[in-house]
Amino acid sequence: MFLYICRRIVYTVPIALAVAVVCFSLVHLAPGDPLSAVIPADAPAEVVERIVQAYGMDRPLPVQFFSWLGRAIQGDLGVSVATGRPVAGEISRALGSTFTLALAAALLGFLFGTLFGTVAAFLQGRWSDRLVTGIALFGVSVPHYWLGLLLVIIFSVQLDWLPSLGGGSGSFGERLPYLILPAVTMSFIPMGIVTRTVRSTVSELLGSEFVTSLRARGLSTVSIAKHVAKNAAPSVLAVMGLQFGYLLGGSILVETVFSWPGTGYLLNGAIFQRDIPLLQGIILTLSMFFVALNLLVDVLQTLFDPRIRRS
Repeated sequence: MFLYICRRIVYTVPIALAVAVVCFSLVHLAPGDPLSAVIPADAPAEVVERIVQAYGMDRPLPVQFFSWLGRAIQGDLGVSVATGRPVAGEISRALGSTFTLALAAALLGFLFGTLFGTVAAFLQGRWSDRLVTGIALFGVSVPHYWLGLLLVIIFSVQLDWLPSLGGGSGSFGERLPYLILPAVTMSFIPMGIVTRTVRSTVSELLGSEFVTSLRARGLSTVSIAKHVAKNAAPSVLAVMGLQFGYLLGGSILVETVFSWPGTGYLLNGAIFQRDIPLLQGIILTLSMFFVALNLLVDVLQTLFDPRIRRS
């Protein structure tokens, strides 16, 4: 087990390096001047030259990359062009909000997805199976921003039950009402995907020989469900890990609609302000989280299915 984890960590290093190269290249090779947000249009040539030197933009791209990567490894992601504050501090404040939102959406999506998928698999072909399939299809098809606006209109504008903008302040209980609408909005896609995955996996297992032998031995439905859950766990866990990574990095539209103070909202502002240090820092941080999450999922899968480790 220890050797397997070490091998997975070694395999992750070049992936993380490739992600860093892509993050750096996409920002620097995009059209436009990266320093346009800092340099006034009527600035003298001497001022422009000093600003370019101050940000290190006069050096070759490989030199800029390794300098940026070396500082990033030490936790120094530079200074925001728009605010003048350290990028690491800006991201750390927003990351807590994004993680809270992603965790709430994941709990809702994974819980209902597992429940719906299991019910549909055990009652395959019945009306409940068709109903669950329709709900899952709706979950993966409906656009986030459209669903978010619809929930705002119903629960904030018409019924006035929940706040629609911001993240609130004070204790968790005071901030909870602000979390409900964006969390529900973001939970629909993972709910639909997990539902379909669980239904497909459990249905396949229910038709396998080992389940037939369990039924022949007279085991109860609950006991059979426990055996099926153990065998279905690796596949479902892999999908859940990918979906949680998506929730961490794909919340820009939802956070913008609800003005939720997370990394998605911060990223949206960085794009429009062409805040290159902040943009690079957010993309790199979220990408590294996704790489680390995939590593964690690989390790957890081996705990449920030792065949993966032996292979």
